[in-house]
Amino acid sequence: MENIIIYGGSKLSGEVNISSAKNAILPIIAASILCCEKCIIENAPMLEDVFVICELLKGLNSSIEVNEKENTISIDNSNLELFQPSSELVRKMRASFLVMGPMVARFGEFKISLPGGCNIGTRPIDLHLKGLTALGAQIDVGHGYVEAKAKRLKGNNIYLDFPSVGATENLMMAAALADGETVIENSAEEPEIVDLANFLNSMGANIIGAGTDKLRIIGVKELKKTKYKPIYDRIEAGTFMTAAAITRSKLKINNVNHEHVKPIIAKLTEMNVGIDLLDESVIIDGNRILNPVDIKTMPYPGFPTDMQAQMMALLSTVKGTSIITETIFENRFMHAAELKRMGANIKLDGRSAVVEGVEKLTGAEVKATDLRAGASLILAALVADGYTLIGDIYHIDRGYVNIQEKFKKIGANITRI
Repeated sequence: MENIIIYGGSKLSGEVNISSAKNAILPIIAASILCCEKCIIENAPMLEDVFVICELLKGLNSSIEVNEKENTISIDNSNLELFQPSSELVRKMRASFLVMGPMVARFGEFKISLPGGCNIGTRPIDLHLKGLTALGAQIDVGHGYVEAKAKRLKGNNIYLDFPSVGATENLMMAAALADGETVIENSAEEPEIVDLANFLNSMGANIIGAGTDKLRIIGVKELKKTKYKPIYDRIEAGTFMTAAAITRSKLKINNVNHEHVKPIIAKLTEMNVGIDLLDESVIIDGNRILNPVDIKTMPYPGFPTDMQAQMMALLSTVKGTSIITETIFENRFMHAAELKRMGANIKLDGRSAVVEGVEKLTGAEVKATDLRAGASLILAALVADGYTLIGDIYHIDRGYVNIQEKFKKIGANITRI
């Protein structure tokens, strides 16, 4: 098992280049199933989750070439077959369930085991299944598997009880080849939804309204080959913005869409962090006296749940009381116990965490309980006295490209062993 060791106390400086978004490329790879020609994804992030979904497609007889030097992924699904994907791969990450919609749209049926991923809450798939049922699929759930059958999906009006990102993506892909028109109301509005719609439209799909709470998809007969570059990762950008703040350092972060990180900018500004917005970059100056703030996670354009853990680490170092309320996932405070090992003063009350800033954090042996929890431990370790050993870092590798090298380049004393 690999670990990360960090000796705290180093100031950070210089520039960081943000990679393409994990949460954008995974549904894009799944959407390539809808096309019988070659699709090329440029500037792809070489992440563990990306390799997993590529292996999953290979198990369906997809021809995939991953060029790690040029960061390109070439996908040819002309010979795709109706196999049942490996349960082991499906259980590795929740995004594996995104192949369900496009497979049913292309083949009229599909069977897959229930998905896995980070243990941050129940994250039910009922909205996916309700939507597929509305499109005419017959659903059978049992013995750890989900099976959907539909000779031909038919467009329909779908209202999501919650603006689920995964359900919106799955249903958008399924509806792209369905007969007639599909309208998805209360759809998720995340930038990754817009990116998936742009990818599908680049192949010839007809999707209108991405980025709003109402999607209109007019089904087409077939999709054509395309070459596409995903958006940059707003959560990675937010993580490095928070790194500058927690170390009271100044960093330039490149490949940032300001609109995508607006809620993070708003909270850091409220904390008195200095922020200078450039064309596609942001300069963060954390060398200030910072203020405590209250945070409530919400669906986009609210504050992202994927930044909650990182902000908890930061607020643990800010004098005063901050309250964090998690409304998206009911089990997303597991990192609090690990931060407390490092001296943080955090009290949990249901879906709220009361964070009292402390004078200093102390290095300790901790474990990444999930992807963003791991990022929060790295941030805490950067300012902790002594050294911190972080275990179970495979969680971190699922969502951050070469994170230790990026931090090392800007001055962190960080090693992977």
